[in-house]
Amino acid sequence: MDKAIKNIVIVGGGTAGWLTCAVIAAEHCANAENGMRVTLVESPDVKTIGVGEGTWPTMRGTLRKAGISETEFVRECDAAFKQGAKFAKWVTGEDDDAYYHPLVLPQGYSEVNLAPFWQPHADKVSFADAVCFQSHICEQGLAPKQASTPEYGHIANYAYHLDAGKFANFLQRHCTQKLGAHHVLDHVVAINNDETGDIKSVSTKHSGDIEGDLFIDCTGFNSLLLGKHYNIDFKSCKDVLFNDTALATHVPYEHQQSPIVSHTVSTAQKAGWVWDIGLPTRRGVGHVFSSAHTNDEHAEKELRDYIALSRPDLAESLDVRKIDIKPGHREKFWHKNCVAVGLSAGFLEPLEASALVLVELSAAMISEQMPATRGTMNVVAKRFNDKFTYRWDRIIDFLKLHYVLTKRTDSDYWIDNCRAETIPNELSELLELWQYQSPWHQDFTHVDEVFPSASYQYVLYGMGFKTKNPPTLRRSMNQQLAEQHMQKNHALTQKLLNGLPSHRDLINMIKQQGLRMAS
Repeated sequence: MDKAIKNIVIVGGGTAGWLTCAVIAAEHCANAENGMRVTLVESPDVKTIGVGEGTWPTMRGTLRKAGISETEFVRECDAAFKQGAKFAKWVTGEDDDAYYHPLVLPQGYSEVNLAPFWQPHADKVSFADAVCFQSHICEQGLAPKQASTPEYGHIANYAYHLDAGKFANFLQRHCTQKLGAHHVLDHVVAINNDETGDIKSVSTKHSGDIEGDLFIDCTGFNSLLLGKHYNIDFKSCKDVLFNDTALATHVPYEHQQSPIVSHTVSTAQKAGWVWDIGLPTRRGVGHVFSSAHTNDEHAEKELRDYIALSRPDLAESLDVRKIDIKPGHREKFWHKNCVAVGLSAGFLEPLEASALVLVELSAAMISEQMPATRGTMNVVAKRFNDKFTYRWDRIIDFLKLHYVLTKRTDSDYWIDNCRAETIPNELSELLELWQYQSPWHQDFTHVDEVFPSASYQYVLYGMGFKTKNPPTLRRSMNQQLAEQHMQKNHALTQKLLNGLPSHRDLINMIKQQGLRMAS
């Protein structure tokens, strides 16, 4: 139990494996003589799933800590900027039904909750437009920063859209060439325990046994270590989140310089929704749906009908790939000296970039809380399991929120999503609370929530939720403060609409000249 933890073995590559490798190798000096040894074992035959091409703003900090140049990242990973999500047809299904979940906080969010003061004007201006500038600049196809803004700096908060396959390859080169990680390209044929039940080594087909002190399972849906070797049960949430199948394709632009949308577009369908993600060279488009409410043939027709709206010349000829999804997660994520990250831990659906942010958060906690000895690993494992059980539950709640407020009754899918027995208890309680007070800072118990209370506001009020906000003693003072912040937001919006480049122009500039290094 006093054995020092010095040797980390990551089994599985892809985005989860290589991102975890980058975080740990950078923080624990894998390239130094006395640093931690980090080895990634990867099968040469397994391809990246590539469902999640959207990220959360935390990715900026993750890349920066790993010593990655944002210019190189954009160039090498076919990356673009993401400023939030636009949800179309989720409320009524009509053509004019759309709202934004931007990535900037409402103006003055630390001082005053603007929601009660916007609500009397809800019929005149959308919530996002009234309280922040980002929905406006997204509508105009503008970038979140200027050409002079340094790497990772921002005017509007942003994340990324990226090519998952290129990202994994980019991280592989960075980890092996700059961070000192070891890469073994081989098939794992056996997993070997020691007398305590810990994993002692993994046996490979050509490279022999690879020993480690901590094993990180990044083997995707296969969950080779945590799922198959340790038989940790899988907890399905299909009774809450129905979607279990995705059809995905790549859609070329009409012209090389076609505009790049700087937000994810999620368009509701009869039994699911279509994602549309803009990269510099193509769009990633897919339909995620519930097989209990439709079939592959109908889902593919809806996907091709969606593509035909922008590319009628290509809609019928594009190749479509089917991906099976098991919505849910493992009962626990860290067992003995094995911890799962990425799809091996679980997957929900590609909504709100929840998959990649869980990879980031997992890698960050493993690295930050890296146990010094095998004995302290048990303490870290318990804390990790507690925190990530909470995080998965809150993400399930947040994703379900997008469905339960719909007014659509045109299919069993939307009707079933609103049935009380499909709504988690925690979410039901919050919805009851929010009938009388708007979400704000004290609604959640953790300081490091994946989705802050502002995110709940954007979805709630984007979907037409009404809060009966009671008058308070400080209402007159808050009224004045709220009006000042909304006026400030209006002025800032006009300034940014006139001062920001188009998204395509900024990407072109980065490819030609690069961004300035932060001082």
